[in-house]
Amino acid sequence: MDLTQNRIPEEVRTIHLIAICGTGMGALAGMLNEAGFEVTGSDHHVYPPMSTFLAERGIQIAERFRPENLSRRPDLVVVGNAVSKDNPEVVGMFEMGLPFCSFPQALNRFFIHGKGALTVTGTHGKTTTAALLAWVLAYAGLDPGFMVGGILKNFDSNYNIGTGPYFVVEGDEYDTAFFDKGPKFLHFTPSRAILTSVEFDHADIYTDLDHVKKAFLDFVTTMPEEALLVACDGAPSVRDLVAQAKCWVAAYGFEERSPWRLEDVRFDPPWTYLEVTSRGEPFGTFKTPLPGLHNALNALSVIAVAHDMRLPQEVISGALETFEGIKRRQEVRGVKKGITVIDDFAHHPTEVRETLAAIRAFHVDNRIIAVFEPRTNSSMRKVFQKVYPDSFDDADLVCIRKPPLLEKIPADERFSSEELVEDLKNGGKKAFYFPDTDAIIDYLVNVAVPEDIILIMSNGGFDNIHERLLERL
Repeated sequence: MDLTQNRIPEEVRTIHLIAICGTGMGALAGMLNEAGFEVTGSDHHVYPPMSTFLAERGIQIAERFRPENLSRRPDLVVVGNAVSKDNPEVVGMFEMGLPFCSFPQALNRFFIHGKGALTVTGTHGKTTTAALLAWVLAYAGLDPGFMVGGILKNFDSNYNIGTGPYFVVEGDEYDTAFFDKGPKFLHFTPSRAILTSVEFDHADIYTDLDHVKKAFLDFVTTMPEEALLVACDGAPSVRDLVAQAKCWVAAYGFEERSPWRLEDVRFDPPWTYLEVTSRGEPFGTFKTPLPGLHNALNALSVIAVAHDMRLPQEVISGALETFEGIKRRQEVRGVKKGITVIDDFAHHPTEVRETLAAIRAFHVDNRIIAVFEPRTNSSMRKVFQKVYPDSFDDADLVCIRKPPLLEKIPADERFSSEELVEDLKNGGKKAFYFPDTDAIIDYLVNVAVPEDIILIMSNGGFDNIHERLLERL
């Protein structure tokens, strides 16, 4: 294995992506295609919507990983982070001596380099915050480049090449590739960054909170001295990290000493109203359709960055009001017989708790039915077994599915949905365990009544439960 091949040549015309159908890799393929490169790719699961997305752009996809997929000898191979070193295509890549790079290396080289990088990172809220920041810049007429982990409804896309001077990127703490175990966000050098939170997550690659904090510390301490870091004041772990930063730091949140502070948050559906102060002085009243205190904080961080970029307050205000949100983030998928079905990406205990609290704030008098599928590498492990019960306080009825991929986890490390349900019942909550998605749908069709809110939380497709449930209702 010759790691000297990990380089991007000066002249690149043809690019092949291994594992092209991932959300980020598919978006990168679309961007490269729009930029004029000849793009091909391969994956072992080729199906809609990503297969359709790529086909519409004339991008050839080979199903299955095979050395023959590289027979045209592309100028560069981009290797997805889910790809192992013994992948047949990777073996062929090394044997052929082809230059290769990781996803963030390619994104940085072809789209971010030369622009002002605006990186949004943290355990929670990255996607919403990055999307909102991108929309504020677009609303201001700056045509930003961006790539985020969800589809922005304002753009109907999760990426934009952009002609403007800025690029908004969601900074992921997950590892980069089999040849680079550092977090993806270390590949970007931001002029401004937002740090929303630091908690333990990604139990498949991080051992504990200290391990996670070390990754974020590397990010914070390598930011240029002239850069600005806007950091949430709500967690001791964040305060500990930013104390070691060499760049400019502006805290935001509810603390009196923070330069950017939420003086008051008021929910009046369909709006959330924010009273914002800056360095102790009234700054303005803003409203956003995003529900929940966590989204109020996300909006505040964007306000702080936008103000530092000298954007007029009326532009910031107008952008917050017109932001349409992100698919799979508290997205109403449909209403049938007065029953509202909402989809959300929440999976970490904190995200489950904050999402439920946000839905409760907008639906005070409705019964909320929480449906949860644990399927991440962390949620399928027992690391959060005793934490999850406290995450469902704002639900009236809880439905927990058996993790669908539990066999991937060592037996002694597995999360138990049955145990979670028992803990919820012992805490006075009405909760039920289900072995599969069909059983959940059958149950909900029988118990849901008009005015109910069914909040479905999973980071996966959940067997298309949303559409199937709406059809049955």
